[in-house]
Amino acid sequence: MILLEGIRVTKITALLEQMTLEEKIFQLMQLTPNFLSEDDANLTGPLAWMGVTESMVNNVGSVLSAVGAKETIALQKKYMENSRLGIPLLLMADIIHGYRTIFPVTLAIASTWDMELAERSAAIAAKESAVTGIHVTFAPMVDLVRDPRWGRVMESTGEDPFLNSEYARAFVRGFQGEDLTGDMDRVAACVKHFAAYGAAEGGRDYNTVNMSERQLRESYLPAYKAALDEGCEMVMTAFNTVDGIPATGNKWLMRNLLRDEWGFDGMLISDWGAVSEMIPHGVAADGAEAAQKAIEAGVDMEMMTSNYANHLKELVEAGKVDISLIDECVLRVLKLKDKLGLFENPYRAASEEREKEVLLCDEHRAAAREIAAKSCVLLKNEQALPLRSGQKLALIGPFAESGDILGPWSIWGKQEEAVQLHAGLSARTDLIATAKGCDIDSGSEEQLQEAVNVAADADIIILALGESSEMSGEAGSRGDIRLPQAQLKLIQKLKPLGKPMVVVLFNGRPLDLHGVIEEVDALLEAWFPGTEGGNAIADVLFGDVNPSGRLTMSFPYSVGQVPIYYNNYNTGRPLTPQNANERYVSKYLDMPNAPLLPFGYGLSYTSFTYGEVSLSTDELHAEDTLQVSVEVSNTGSVAGEEVVQLYVRDIAGEVVRPLKELKGFRKLQLQPGETVKVTFSINEEQLCYYHTDLQLKSDAGEFHVFVGPNSRDLEAKAFRFVK
Repeated sequence: MILLEGIRVTKITALLEQMTLEEKIFQLMQLTPNFLSEDDANLTGPLAWMGVTESMVNNVGSVLSAVGAKETIALQKKYMENSRLGIPLLLMADIIHGYRTIFPVTLAIASTWDMELAERSAAIAAKESAVTGIHVTFAPMVDLVRDPRWGRVMESTGEDPFLNSEYARAFVRGFQGEDLTGDMDRVAACVKHFAAYGAAEGGRDYNTVNMSERQLRESYLPAYKAALDEGCEMVMTAFNTVDGIPATGNKWLMRNLLRDEWGFDGMLISDWGAVSEMIPHGVAADGAEAAQKAIEAGVDMEMMTSNYANHLKELVEAGKVDISLIDECVLRVLKLKDKLGLFENPYRAASEEREKEVLLCDEHRAAAREIAAKSCVLLKNEQALPLRSGQKLALIGPFAESGDILGPWSIWGKQEEAVQLHAGLSARTDLIATAKGCDIDSGSEEQLQEAVNVAADADIIILALGESSEMSGEAGSRGDIRLPQAQLKLIQKLKPLGKPMVVVLFNGRPLDLHGVIEEVDALLEAWFPGTEGGNAIADVLFGDVNPSGRLTMSFPYSVGQVPIYYNNYNTGRPLTPQNANERYVSKYLDMPNAPLLPFGYGLSYTSFTYGEVSLSTDELHAEDTLQVSVEVSNTGSVAGEEVVQLYVRDIAGEVVRPLKELKGFRKLQLQPGETVKVTFSINEEQLCYYHTDLQLKSDAGEFHVFVGPNSRDLEAKAFRFVK
């Protein structure tokens, strides 16, 4: 096998030696399919500003966002006919939470706390993508996020580095499988956005990121590293700055850290236009300087700008860029093409016939339904759910009959194929009437009155409320994260009827739920649930599925608290129950410090009780393991799933430590009356953190361990760590 790999490397190197400088440079360019279309008029049209020539198009290394097997096969065929050396195209796309079968948005998948489900969603997305001719997906997005104003939180798995790392591994396994070369149903994964894009100031997309290297390493880098440790083939640069330098031109980040320290030798691609964006960032005077900084940082491929194509040759000839930098980038591009088997079969798995069988098949729909149901988080329930047989339902709200439930980054999903909430409920009962009540962000008195009339004849009101998909996702930052006033007014209009009210929320971020949660009897967070959303929500509302989702981002009491996250630091004047009436402590005068709903929170149709937490020893030595045990019982009347969570706190570190850090969790399925003993292990590695010298090591001293159903409601025990 080693010999075979050596032969292949030699073959790729020999190919590189045959390439002209221009052919090498053009391999480092990615364009959209219209550049390669039969109609070459686009080369002199609106995109002519890029300076794209026919020679560039004939030798371009990659195309992004081609649609369907017919197009990808045609693109590859035409390209190969013009390729002097027979180098195939790499076809890439944003397959974030499904290709044609759309799963819930990633933040919702994270709410399952189930790595097997996450991996399965990625495997199905990979299969549907591969059969259409896609080779690489721009996922997983593993940016840690603490600010729900940022629209792209819907692509993330939340605010915790440990949990994000577990999901990063799961998604990479799902996309790539165990044999990327031989398994035609897999695609290469591209982890993004490197690095710390989720920390954009003010929650505003594309904005500045500014933090210490210690914080970067401790909180923001672990999930990227986890994806690479799992074998992720590609990395995408972030739009933001890191330590004052845009990531795409950040030599320390990309060469010193990613390449040298972590040993990543896979392909590095810029985000869309990010090389050119170094000019408005203010670190490059023009396209030539932007190209030089990106290639020196080790960016292998430039997405949708032409700085490499237009300037690298002149930079080499002027002695400003060593050709060896270009050669190493081209080699990484060629190696990925070779690993995907494209030299032998440039079409890989693309098949129009098989595409008809695979896309949106029954098996994939069933998986989407299961994952959507398990991603729902029950946030409140005052005996309103589950629904009972014979109840007359009034389904009201802008999402009652809306297909806009796929969410952002569902490019190839079709709203008309999505199961609307009304359809899902109607499949279960004939006792249902509907009214829109209002639009997403506007309404009329006529709509309100219609809603009142429909609700007056019902036993229970189900309000389908939330954000449109355009209100979150990329460029979907919001300063006010409450529901639009029209929807809050609808709740107030229906409240005097005195009917039980259940809200089903469709959204891509944690919201400020004031005006909702205190007014209704039950609140189900459904996120953007995907293709099978209506069926999955009906399964939960009627009790066929007991909700088991748990939040992976805190829901703020008010936007004024953000960024807000459970694993925060203490202050020198912390707020405590004992000093709550004192002024000179760290608190707000007009709201609590704590979030409205904490990380890890979620309710069930049953109840769980926890016994006393026990430790195998109260003194952990460096070479040993500490066992943490607790008995968990289902004390309700129906089967349910509970997520038992383990947290640790270092009481006195070299630098301040978080009040809690998630170190483990178990998802249990318990029958009524069943009790299970859960045991976690803690060792020295789990107690390590980055010290002032940026070395990962532990402290001797006192630690607290916490166990419970969420990051707030916990029982604590103390132990000492002895080195």
